[in-house]
Amino acid sequence: MSTWSLKQILASLHDDIQQRLSIARRSFHHPGTKGDASERVWLELLQTYLSQRYQATTAHVVDSDGRFSDQIDVVVFDRQYSPFIFNFEGQTILPAESVYAVFEAKQSINATQVAYARQKVASVRQLKRTSLPIPHAGGTYPPKSLQPILGGLLTLESEWTPPLGDALLEALATGDAAGHLDIGCVAAHGLYFLGQNGSYVVTEKGKPATAFLLELIARLQTMATVPMIDVRAYARWLAD
Repeated sequence: MSTWSLKQILASLHDDIQQRLSIARRSFHHPGTKGDASERVWLELLQTYLSQRYQATTAHVVDSDGRFSDQIDVVVFDRQYSPFIFNFEGQTILPAESVYAVFEAKQSINATQVAYARQKVASVRQLKRTSLPIPHAGGTYPPKSLQPILGGLLTLESEWTPPLGDALLEALATGDAAGHLDIGCVAAHGLYFLGQNGSYVVTEKGKPATAFLLELIARLQTMATVPMIDVRAYARWLAD
């Protein structure tokens, strides 16, 4: 009989994330340094545990019309079918077609941070995405429909009392549809996500960081692959 415990393994993953976020918050006094450290914790979680068809990084997103998003703390994107990526001096720029999900990473959640995350998410969703017909051995498939881009906010703590109560739900419901948040984690308190009926589901306690990771993977599984990017639409910017 094996002495391994799946329950313990999954619990330990959450405990590690929460501890690292707590250390970052206690150890660094400069807000920028503290934010960068927290960002790295969430990025490393996704870089380690998502399958290799996905990558996660901090980036700007650009579309073929030359419009850019705000800088996004955590972008989950396709690397297998989206070859157009620009990296320069630590700055990454991704084509809008490659994006599956975008997240802001903050120390704590409050109404201001929810509104800020919604603004960042909307700056990506509002970009143009191309989708070409897909050739195959027997002919050509029509262009793939554009899947919704997931958006969320990742934090260690909540500034509300109770942490995940009506104030959270009110903040999530405020604003236009382009910035809605699909899933978020407050590592010290719980998980929230938008259910199929359009209402938010809040799960308190448990092991929120691990629950967030598994829920995100489940949602990515339902999205299949990104559309076939029209690289020539970007190439037109090379013209004088």
